[in-house]
Amino acid sequence: MQPPARYLVLIETDGAMLARLFDSGLVQRAEIDAASEEVAVMTAGLSPERGAVAPAWAAALSGHSETERAAALIYTLDV
Repeated sequence: MQPPARYLVLIETDGAMLARLFDSGLVQRAEIDAASEEVAVMTAGLSPERGAVAPAWAAALSGHSETERAAALIYTLDV
């Protein structure tokens, strides 16, 4: 059984917005289209932090540029 998703990161890649779900250890658990209804439901009433610039995020989002990580929106999900 996988740990629950703790963070939802909206990040651009190749001109498309992705929603990437991470557990509390910043291990990616899923990736979906950021325009999906699921993302709207998960983020309803939450305020994001801007920028995945901490070293832990740099490792978790290693496939993204520094610019993409700086523009990312990070939502902390209720678990």
